[in-house]
Amino acid sequence: MPTYPFWLGGVAASMAACFTHPLDLTKVRMQTLGPSVPRPSMLGIIRTSFAENGLRTIYTGLSASLLRQMTYSLVRLGSYEEMKRRMSENGRPSAGKLLLAASAAGGLGGVAGNPADILLVRMTSDSLRPSEKRYGYRNAMSGLASLVKSEGVSGLSRGLGTNVTRAILMNTSQVGSYDFFKTTLLRHRIPLVDYQFHDGFLLHVVASLAAGTCGTTVCSPADVIKTRIMASSGKASPVHVLVKSIREEGPMLMFKGWTPAFMRLGPNTVLMFVFFEQLKCAWSNFADF
Repeated sequence: MPTYPFWLGGVAASMAACFTHPLDLTKVRMQTLGPSVPRPSMLGIIRTSFAENGLRTIYTGLSASLLRQMTYSLVRLGSYEEMKRRMSENGRPSAGKLLLAASAAGGLGGVAGNPADILLVRMTSDSLRPSEKRYGYRNAMSGLASLVKSEGVSGLSRGLGTNVTRAILMNTSQVGSYDFFKTTLLRHRIPLVDYQFHDGFLLHVVASLAAGTCGTTVCSPADVIKTRIMASSGKASPVHVLVKSIREEGPMLMFKGWTPAFMRLGPNTVLMFVFFEQLKCAWSNFADF
């Protein structure tokens, strides 16, 4: 199995984030709205945000998003690829081993990307807060300095447990399932149409779209709770946030923002894996040259 740079996945994820950041911003804003606020549609939030200050508004927090991809995604994808490479030295690893590797890599990524995740949630939802309670981060670096100054180093671990749980679920259901769908589609012909996939662009798109659907559904509950904890300035525990939110809004709260989450994660997953596969191909050609 070829060896690729550890950082290659982070670059692919950053490229994808540049296209899907407005959808990520919409998802966060929908998840942070309280029960007393009328629930707007995804398109309504995008339209309102764009009307405020134009294109710049829907890219609020992009620096935090890129920092997140170059920490969280870089570690989770790089670690998974390295684990998979080592396991493949003795033959093709089983699906169970790959899912276990994806879970471990996701946990590492969740820890690495937690500070950037806090900044991303706060920067994208800041306009929803009263003016006197806004964080006012200009960019990711100034936000990081402000976070440490106001809340101490311990502030960087806000929501860590929930974020790591979500990262494990995400990497298992997204990255792990991508390999599963990709391998399955390569091994079996598609019934009814009798079509056989080959390792190429179409296979990468179909497998990543299926992985994005799986990842959105599995991660929605943890994503909602994580977003609310990180958006808050208090010290409420995940259990307290969960119980309070369900009591006020009902169990369907767990899937609040599923549509914008999928609208963001679906294209993001497709772009990330397509970019990743193309970067790996380009790197292999460069290495051979």
